[in-house]
Formats: sequence, structure tokens, C-alpha cells
Amino acid sequence: MPRLLFAALAALLALPAAAATPTAGTSTALDLETIMADADWMGQPVESPYWSVDGRSIYYELKRDGSSVRDLYRVDPASGSSVKLDPAAMARADGPAVFDRTHRHAAFVLHDDIFLVDLASGQRRQVTLTTQRESAPQFSADGRALQYRAGNDWYSYDLANGVSAPVAELKFADDPQAKQPDDLGQLQLDLFKTLRAIKADKEALREHTQALEAADAGRAPRPFWLGDKIKAVNSTLSPNGRWLLLVTEARQYKDGKAPVVNHYVTDSGYTEAEDARSYVGRADPAPQSLLLLDLAEHKTYPLETDALPGIKTDPLAALRKQTVAALEQAGKADQAKALKAPEVRPVTVNFRGLVWSDDGANLAVQLRAIDNKDRWIASVDFAQHALVSQQRLTDPAWINWSFNDFGWLKDGRTLWYLSEQSGYSRLYAKPLDGKARALTGAGKFEVSAPQLSEDGHWFYVLANKVAPYSYDVYRVPSAGGELSRLTQYQGVDGFELSPDGRQLAVLHASPYLFDQLAVVDAAGGTAKELTHTMKSAYMAHPWIAPKIVEVPSSHGAGVVHAKYYGPADEAAAPASRPAVIFIHGAGYLQDVTLQATPYFREQMFNNLLVQQGYVVLDMDYRGSAGYGRDWRTAIYRNMGHPELEDLLDGKAWLVKHHGVDPQRVGLYGGSYGGFMTEMALLRAPGEFAAGAAQRPVTDWTSYNHEYTSNILNDPQLDPEAYKTSSPIEYAANLRDPLLMQHGLIDNNVMASDTIRLYQRFIELHKKNFWMSLYPMERHGFVHADSWYDEYRRIDELFDTYVKPMRERAH
Repeated sequence: MPRLLFAALAALLALPAAAATPTAGTSTALDLETIMADADWMGQPVESPYWSVDGRSIYYELKRDGSSVRDLYRVDPASGSSVKLDPAAMARADGPAVFDRTHRHAAFVLHDDIFLVDLASGQRRQVTLTTQRESAPQFSADGRALQYRAGNDWYSYDLANGVSAPVAELKFADDPQAKQPDDLGQLQLDLFKTLRAIKADKEALREHTQALEAADAGRAPRPFWLGDKIKAVNSTLSPNGRWLLLVTEARQYKDGKAPVVNHYVTDSGYTEAEDARSYVGRADPAPQSLLLLDLAEHKTYPLETDALPGIKTDPLAALRKQTVAALEQAGKADQAKALKAPEVRPVTVNFRGLVWSDDGANLAVQLRAIDNKDRWIASVDFAQHALVSQQRLTDPAWINWSFNDFGWLKDGRTLWYLSEQSGYSRLYAKPLDGKARALTGAGKFEVSAPQLSEDGHWFYVLANKVAPYSYDVYRVPSAGGELSRLTQYQGVDGFELSPDGRQLAVLHASPYLFDQLAVVDAAGGTAKELTHTMKSAYMAHPWIAPKIVEVPSSHGAGVVHAKYYGPADEAAAPASRPAVIFIHGAGYLQDVTLQATPYFREQMFNNLLVQQGYVVLDMDYRGSAGYGRDWRTAIYRNMGHPELEDLLDGKAWLVKHHGVDPQRVGLYGGSYGGFMTEMALLRAPGEFAAGAAQRPVTDWTSYNHEYTSNILNDPQLDPEAYKTSSPIEYAANLRDPLLMQHGLIDNNVMASDTIRLYQRFIELHKKNFWMSLYPMERHGFVHADSWYDEYRRIDELFDTYVKPMRERAH
């Protein structure tokens, strides 16, 4: 759930076991000034690797120390030699390439322009030089043209004659020449033959122009007049050049009133206001429609969704009936009427939800119901100008925002896709006129990031097959079979196949090492390390290797995976010690892995807490990623409740197995972790000694629509879910010390969330609650001074209220 992440580096994952522990050396005790300093002192993760067009080099980016600038590097995978590119060399660099079907040509985007490479000669040609942002290069099915887009407009570049031309001219207005006369205009035509002659001449000229355009491919295409009621939000061109599909929505659709974020510390010296996103339920996402343009016949066809299975059935009918009855009983007839179910459920199209077969003969579209309960993959019947459902994934809770990859096998007639239909993400294949089959077998693991080899024989995927916390690259035959493990890192973040399909560029990391780049044979084998970008001062510290443990659930959930941080010599530790539970953010995020954590500062703070005599537990509570569909949806309509059960089980485990004093357990976390800190203190008063809630959601009615409506539905339809799940509803229960911290210019979770709860505590005459606000921070803090101040306050909170009296510093 990227909208609730607050860590600055969300792409940090794991290195091999041999490299998992930083080099030991002389080191001083940890201090807050160091661990909350600008992260440049630690080193930089390798970012965005991709292969050169010829497959002889790999490009990657590194953040520049003291700047947000990313420098481009090129490494030779054979020798391991790496070089930073200067501006002149960057101008000659490749971008991530696409290839034609015969691998004679490649194309890529560089500084928003399109480039073409002849692979035999190595000759490079710049196709565009404009102020527009061109993107999405693809080769025509016959290999004679390079197609690309600028906005939602598509162009075709003829490789033989070097001419680039628009494939269609889209006019979002009414055709002025097609306007029919009204009754007064018709009277004029009936009366005056001169007007009739003028009109006939215009029509003859128009027909003549259309005939010339149809006979001469060298002319610019005549416009498609699409009306002024819609706008295009996405588009895709068939490789054969025949069809253009537009995703449209109403031009005047209102997003709902946006809350305001005020900037108090500004260049101007004046308070400056900024609109943020609207609240959940104040305006559903704009319903989208599909419009198919036949470029050869110059005709348009709407692709209706009415025939998709289940689209006319309301999955929330029972809840809707209950809520409507309650509103009517309360005399709120207008609100009840507004909850009437639509005859056809509105849908949206994923931005990457349009995929053509290589030959352009088939198109697949992925649609999602706005109520979040259904995902459809449909093919397009071009003869009938209709959608044909190929796969429906339905969920009584909500469809995952992950595991929605799909595409075509090389035959161009068989779809492949990821689906959680078994309870875990699996890879499937389905012929257009046949039944689906699973390609990756059964088991309690998840498959993601599928890449089909160029020869079509293999799928390469990420999977946590060995254990939920261990991720490696696997491959499986495209016809299905056993997954073969290709890497042994246990913490792979991503990979890219080389152009010839023989090698994999692999990003991998470990708990204290950020993403590094290696290369491995596509059939598996010994990996070759290509980068090491960490700093010696960071690597020299003997960091605590987190121990992955299984906490038994007392509520029938099996086990909860967690990371435990404790002293090297447990036997020498006090029999009764304090503990802290760190609660990761995002809700749907996995922090218990052998990868690097996005919470690298929090991980260093956990080390500091152990140094001060605490033990620390970091749990993948229910709702977290990596454990399948049921773990994900356990929080549906009930946020903060299963998770709290898991946190209490974690506390009990610490007490039983690590001598923790049950009266001295603290909590902290940001975003969703801040929300859970508040839920723990307010729903289980007396269980925890103190808590620090960073940028927390305190009232889900104030959060965004995209995330919240998945889990709690709309607040108008499901008010009880919001009441059950919002900390502000339990404010009267506060009895344990609570520190709330928030960036004032947070435009994700507004600072008003914390301020409103603070006011509620004031009105309830509560004690021992505090609020610290950070005028120049958004949801993810970026300034070292703010990080330091935030954690100084947390450290003092725990020192005062969590440590036993005899261990307190003051």
C-alpha cells in the first residue's frame, strides 16, 4: 500500500546470507544524532537497472550524496567494471529497450524522445526531437514502422522513408459539419435555393476530400469527432495499425471537495494553501468507458461492459438493504435514495490494463469494479465490436491492488495472468476459446513479477516458496510445471532478462545492505556481484541480525511471523526487562523478510533500544502482505481488531520467552503503524505502558478513497465499519501515555487527523497525551533535523514510561 508508506527508501531488499552481516570492526555506541542523520552516510541502493540494447552492459542509477539527483552508471557484467556517466556519455546512453519480432531493430526513450537502433550495424537514429513527452515505443506487427505516443495521441514512424505521422486525429468536440439544421434552418433551406446550393457544394467538397484521404496514405488522417462530453485518460494502438482503443471518462466529473494543506514556513513569508486529495466516499472514482476506433474504416464503436459476468449483481445488496432501512427509519429518505444500487456496476481500467498480442490480432483489457469486488480480463471481438469475458476474479472483501499482471503467450491466442483465486497469487494460462490452467502449482506461497522469455518457453517470476520471508527468482515452463529456483539470495527485489534471454540482472539485498546488482545465468548457477555501494562507517557497526520467529496466534490465525531484536547474550540479560513493539506502516506491506527493510532508520533505532536494555518485536500482523488472500482480507470492515489481537499475542510471547515485564511494553509506528499504536492504547487500555503514533490515521472517514473503500466500503453505505475501525471513536478509553507526531504539510494523512483527536482528548479531560508537529514535513519525513527531533521524543517517552524505575536515566 504505497500511499501509507512513510519510509524514504521503499525499494530496499536483501543480499545473500554470506553478505548479510556487515563487516565487524571497532565501533562506538549508537546515538540518535548518527542514526537519524541524512541517510547518505549509510550508502545508496542501486536503482532502476536495465540492459543496454546490445546486451553487453547494464545501466543503473545511484542517488548522489547531498542531492536528490540520480546519476547514471554503466557496468560491464563480464568484467564487473562500472563507470559513472558524465552528461556527454548520458546523451549517448541507451534507455530500457523494446525489440521488433525479428530482433532487427530496437527502440527506447531517452530524455522523453524516441530513438531507433539497427541491431546489425549498431546505427542509432533519433526519431523525435520535441518539447512533448513521447513514450511507449512499440514496433508494428510487420516490422516496418515504429509506433509511439505523446499523451493519448499515437504516431507511426516509417522505418524506410523516415516519416513520422499521427495515426489519428482526436477531436473532443462535435463535428461542426455534421450538425443538422433545426426547424428554422430547415425553413431557410426550403425557401432559398442559393443556401441549398452552398450546402450541397460543402458536402461535395467534404466527400471529395474523404475520397482522397482514403486513397492516399500520404495524407494526414481526417479527424475523429468524439464529442465534448468525454476525455481520454488512456489509449493503445494495435501493432497492425488497424485499431486504436481509448479509455474515456466524463469531462465534467467532479472529484469532490479537497481538504487544504497549509504551508506555514515558506519562501514568501506568507502562509500558502495547497489542495490535497478528497475524502473517501465524497466522490467515487470516475466511471470509465471504452471506445474502439477503426482507423481503416474511420468508424467508432463503444465497447459495452453489460455482458461481463456478475456486473449486474450487487455484491453489497445485503449491506445496502440494511443501511437503507436504517436511514429510512431515521427519516433520511434522500440519503437512502442515494444508496440505490446501479443497474450496471461502473468500472475503471487499470492504466496498464491494455495488452495487445504481438501480431495485433488480439487485445485484452483488464477492468475493475468501482465497488472493489470484481476484476475482469476480457478480450475484444473486433468483428462484433464487443468485450468477451475471459476471466472473472471476485472477492467478497476486495480485489488486491497487487498480482494483476497479465499478457499474451507467443501464440497470440493464449492469455496469461496472475490471480489470487486459490488464496495465493498464482500464474495461469487460458486460450481464448479454452479453459484456464495453473502454471505454477499449489502451495502456501505467492508468485509475482512474471516475465516471459523472448522465445516464449519460460516464465521467470519472484516467489517466496521456501518461506514467507524468503524471496528468490524462479522459472517455470510456459506450458506449466515445477518452479525451478535460480537464485539463492532469499531477498531478491527484482530482475531483468537480458535481450538474448541468457542472463538475469538481479537486485538483491539483506537486512543492513541496500539493493545491489548481480548477474546470473538464466538457467541458474553462481551469481556474479557487480556493485557494492555501502559506506564503510555504516558497514563497520556490528548491527543486530533480526531473528525471524513465529508467534502463535491465540485467535485461530496460525502463527504471526515477526522479527526479534535482542541482546547477543540473552542469558546475561535481566530477568524482567522492558520491550518495544514496532508496528510497520502501510497495512498491506511485508516487513518480516530477509530483505532490507524500508524502515531502515527504525531498524537502527531498534538497535539503539536493545543497547538501552529493551528487546524489540516487529510483526507482520494480519493485513500484511506476503501471506495470501485470507491474511490480507482478515481486516475487512474491521480494521485495527485482528491486528491488535496479533500485537497482544506478540506481547504475550515476549513475556513468556524473553522475560519481558508485561507492565513495561511500549509501542511505536508510523502511518498505519501510528493508527495501530492508537488502536492498541485506546482499545486495550492498560496493556501497553506508552505509545508513539507517527502520522496516524485517526478517523478513516478522512482518508482517501482509493485505499479506504477497498477495506471499509463507502462510509455512506457502511458507517458501522468506519465507526468500528477509527481510533477517534475510542478516545474516551485513553489512560496510557500517548505521543502523536505529524508533518503539517502531510498531503496523504492530513495533520488534521492528529489535531482532531488531540481536540477530542481535550474535551474528554484526558491526561498524558502530547502532540508534536513538523512544519516542513509531508507523510514521509525527509529532513534529518525532523527525524532526530521525532525520535528524541519517542526515546524520552519510552525512557520515562516504559523502562523499569531502576533503569530510567532520570
